[in-house]
Amino acid sequence: MAEDPGDLLAAARGGDRSSLARLLTLVERGGGDARAVGRLTHPDGGRAYTVGITGAPGAGKSTLTNALLRVARSAGDTVAVLAIDPSSPFTGGAILGDRVRMSDHATDDGVFIRSMATRGHLGGLSIATLEAVRVLDAVGWPWVVIETVGVGQVEVEVAGAADTTVVVVNPGWGDAVQANKAGLLEIADLFVINKADRPGTAETRRDLERMLDLTSSDGWRPPVLATTAATGEGVPELWSAIGDHRDHLRSTGDLEPRRAARVQGELVRIVAALLHERALAAGGPALDDLSAEVAARRLDPWSAAEALLDSDPG
Repeated sequence: MAEDPGDLLAAARGGDRSSLARLLTLVERGGGDARAVGRLTHPDGGRAYTVGITGAPGAGKSTLTNALLRVARSAGDTVAVLAIDPSSPFTGGAILGDRVRMSDHATDDGVFIRSMATRGHLGGLSIATLEAVRVLDAVGWPWVVIETVGVGQVEVEVAGAADTTVVVVNPGWGDAVQANKAGLLEIADLFVINKADRPGTAETRRDLERMLDLTSSDGWRPPVLATTAATGEGVPELWSAIGDHRDHLRSTGDLEPRRAARVQGELVRIVAALLHERALAAGGPALDDLSAEVAARRLDPWSAAEALLDSDPG
């Protein structure tokens, strides 16, 4: 199989899944090949609609995603899924394997599922997630679902990567203070009470509605839906609500500003990554000397960092 990113992209556009998988591997590895992929795919982006599914561990996100795929396919939609998993401390690879829970769709040409590793990145998302979305977009997948690691309060980062963010909770979930601490009210476009066949669903819905009553609205009030993903109950209504939110963003003109903010955030992260690479490249004696000066209180860390970035790594 060709290793040239351009050849891989052409083959992936022709339906070659192994080439698409290889492109995503290049993106995950980072470096020059990932940048080459980014340069090739960026001009053809902006067509896919992205849905983020986030929530605390054990909320049933993978089962819900699997059920959503079933509904989407029955409607004739084709969907790609990025399942962001924790990283193996030994290999750096994804270890949960959410694809196992989505095995119903393993032979469906209208579904593509890829597990990606967080590689220690807090916030529930792999650093390469946005680039992977761009690859899937450029290849022609109209829907991309990003299912994040259940890592609790830092998972709000998913909102920066998705057009529509679905926050999944369970009956009896937390109180208003904990919800606000998690930042979920700020990022949720839709709330889903999954495992709604359990006691406490009505109380959780009431708590969420009360919290929403206390927040300002830009014209879209996040609906609170109930699902039982294991049986599929309520999942068609969720897929319909996702479509309603997409229509709302398009009709109000809010979709493009939301995407522009995402691009700006990505640009800042890329600059930070490049600066990190420059600092490591400068490294060696310069880093040792500057660290010693800071440790001896003869130089402050900010001045030392500027000196390190100004130094010539060559």
